[in-house]
Amino acid sequence: MIPYASWTGTYRNLDALRGAGWHLLTGPHIMRGHGWRTPRWTDKTMAPHGLDNGAWTAYQKGEPFDAPAFERALDVAGEHADWIVVPDIVAGGRESLEFSLSWLERMRQFKLNLLAVQDGMELSDIRPHLSDRVGIFVGGTTDWKIDTMLEWGQLAKDVGCYLHIGRVNTCRRIRLCQRAGADSFDGTSATKFISTLPRLDHARRQTTIWEWV
Repeated sequence: MIPYASWTGTYRNLDALRGAGWHLLTGPHIMRGHGWRTPRWTDKTMAPHGLDNGAWTAYQKGEPFDAPAFERALDVAGEHADWIVVPDIVAGGRESLEFSLSWLERMRQFKLNLLAVQDGMELSDIRPHLSDRVGIFVGGTTDWKIDTMLEWGQLAKDVGCYLHIGRVNTCRRIRLCQRAGADSFDGTSATKFISTLPRLDHARRQTTIWEWV
């Protein structure tokens, strides 16, 4: 699995993440603080990165989704992004999917777009829209994410699409991602507390998948 950590301006953390082979996660809410640039390592070379849409941060703050900021993020970082999370509505079920599909057509030029699955969404809702260029981003509330992770993993395997799982900050959740067959995951723990990086990276490198940790 490829691990993603939220972009930071702390050089020590960036060097440690790069050394461990992690990628960076950026988005409109992060890029504002970095002058609307693509993520860079300490030597100013571009870092491999995924592009979030900022919906989760807006949800946490009780603010509406900032479409203009996301459009700007697409212009700056979309072309080189490993993948992009299509705009969604946190815990919005099928309404979120309809919102995402309204954006998907204008994002077809990018190499890999991820549709965020949310509380209340069924496998059959998203299956027709998946392909080698449209994958799954497992979002939603924490309990729902954990309860349904394996189902989304099986769907991704069945249709042959990419699977990413968001907000993964513990060894236990990393191992759940392994069980689900995720291609990648993201979290903020290694960004905020670089001392957690060794054990998180050790967990993601394990080939034995424990039933429960």
